[in-house]
Amino acid sequence: MSSVTRPIAKRRSPWWVVVGGGTAGAVGPQMYLATISLFVLPIAEETGFSRTTVTGAFSVAGVGMAIGLVIVAQLVDRFAARYILVPGFVLFAVSMALIGLVPPIEWVYLVPCFFVGFFGAGTAVPAARAVVSWFDNNRALAVGIVTGIIGLGAALAPLLAGALIESVGWRLAYGSMALVSAVVSVTMVVLFVRARAERHVRGRLVQETTVEGRDVSLELPGLTFREAVRTRQFWGIALGLGLVGVVVYGLQVHLVPMMTDRGLSNDEAGSLLVVFGLASLVGRVVGGFIIDRVHGSVVGPIVMLAPIAGMFFLHPPFSSAAVAVAFIGIAFGIEGDLLALLITRYLGTRNFGRILGQVQAVFLLGSAFGPLLLGLGYDELGSYDPVIPVLMGILVIGAILIATLGRYIYPAVSGFDQLAARDELAASEVLSDIAESRDPHVSSGRPRAQVHD
Repeated sequence: MSSVTRPIAKRRSPWWVVVGGGTAGAVGPQMYLATISLFVLPIAEETGFSRTTVTGAFSVAGVGMAIGLVIVAQLVDRFAARYILVPGFVLFAVSMALIGLVPPIEWVYLVPCFFVGFFGAGTAVPAARAVVSWFDNNRALAVGIVTGIIGLGAALAPLLAGALIESVGWRLAYGSMALVSAVVSVTMVVLFVRARAERHVRGRLVQETTVEGRDVSLELPGLTFREAVRTRQFWGIALGLGLVGVVVYGLQVHLVPMMTDRGLSNDEAGSLLVVFGLASLVGRVVGGFIIDRVHGSVVGPIVMLAPIAGMFFLHPPFSSAAVAVAFIGIAFGIEGDLLALLITRYLGTRNFGRILGQVQAVFLLGSAFGPLLLGLGYDELGSYDPVIPVLMGILVIGAILIATLGRYIYPAVSGFDQLAARDELAASEVLSDIAESRDPHVSSGRPRAQVHD
């Protein structure tokens, strides 16, 4: 066990970590993903690529992110958040800028799209781990606010991208978006984002610290990755939420061309992306508040079935399509809250970063098939309609998997959030005592700490 001596950190509200992480994430990979639909027609018109090729960039980026997440998952529980986040955001921005420089050659176009996902993988999990470390009683709400801010960015990104495409073309639009991403994200991370009781030596996290002559263990309760993958909960979470991603991401990427085919104008169809983003924002914040109070295996299936209702109304006039997209966006938002919360409640936080990274990798590999499925349906059948019943069936299967997860293994510790905000190292002692009681291999011989509201 490594150790290091550090002074007590200056007290600061943990909600600033939420604001910083959310703002950085708002100009991260979601900026790219939320605007692909707007780039489909201009890229296809200039390059001659098919819709399947252009929207296939989403699938390629998803594969790149899945591979990147596997690598990040090995690092996130071992290195301080900023040492992963800053290079991740910078390299993601560089990759996005390179899309605007590619020649009209299909495989060349897909290369920077792959790296957008690969480096984008380093922007999400470390921030999620930092936020989760500060909250237990309001964990889903904190995650929901982070993802809500990201959702706000996803809602506004199409407005920015649309204006840029109109004024400077799609190539310079990608370069301009990349510049915004790099400047805003790095600023937010450096100023605000760190994990609770994060102690490190040249970036490498340690498991024990000494403060004013007192040894404090930084061990966390939970399963190791190898233990986690042997549980049905791991696969239920990964596959259940992954199946929902197939549907929601597929609909998001193809939304503009689908609705223009069904009779909406380009401006109306583009506005639906704003509706989607705003609905996902509401779903993330409100959903986080609810999930902290109602069991995730109850809330999850209900909201996961909401897009089925939405798909019945996904046609003109604009008002009907907007209601449908709102249902889909709300489900997308709450899904983001569920992933992090269910992992911590069923698998713990000991290897949270590694488990989250691997689950998100499975999730993204599944989600990557959504745009491809809809694209092939359109190219082969001339319409998106025959694929819709398949998407509905996928949602039902996902909801069943989440509904059968069972009781929480690691429920919230009463009063933890207040204690963490007041004394982050005292909160560490509480968690290490829980870890000791569940796993004798991490026993440190300290007396058990008490939590007070």
